[in-house]
Amino acid sequence: MDELIQEFATVFTVVDPIGTVPVYLAVTALLAPEKRRSVAIKATLVAAGVLIGFLVLGQLVLDAIGIQLADFQIAGGIILFLFALSMIFGHAKQETETEAIPRSDVELAVYPLAIPSIAGPGAMLSVVVLTDNRTHPVMDQVTTGIIVLAVLSITLALMLAAGPIQRLIGNAGAAIVSRVMGLILSALAVSTVITGIESRFGLG
Repeated sequence: MDELIQEFATVFTVVDPIGTVPVYLAVTALLAPEKRRSVAIKATLVAAGVLIGFLVLGQLVLDAIGIQLADFQIAGGIILFLFALSMIFGHAKQETETEAIPRSDVELAVYPLAIPSIAGPGAMLSVVVLTDNRTHPVMDQVTTGIIVLAVLSITLALMLAAGPIQRLIGNAGAAIVSRVMGLILSALAVSTVITGIESRFGLG
């Protein structure tokens, strides 16, 4: 039981359902309520597909093409940092781009919500490590998959409840939250890159 609780805490931390809410609010700020719900559901499904895919095949694919987990972590941290910058500098540029190039629900759901916000590099790496074929039997890997789906269900529930939150704080409040979370995400991205570098070159 202790191992299950620890594993759930690990997955919950790396997926970060609470931290996903401000990202969701920022991405869907200009959408109607129906489209917001659609984006939330599709983002959760995409993230589930990605994380379960990494759970089943991630280790085999990375080993097959010779990519170390640390390399993947560094690349993911850089991508996360670039997204964090877009949150910090606000919606003015994003709104212009949205008007010039309309994005579908699926496009918004895939980036930046499903990847890298929900199924980020930390989450992908964690499911690979938690289901290491050399140390974990099949049943343990199935249990990890169930835990991942449970955390994603919590994430979806929080996103669906984000609409009333945005109506309460207004667009100005949502913009403030977006910038603050952008700063936090940028710090997390830097930490992810540093951790990957330390692991890659044995500096830890």
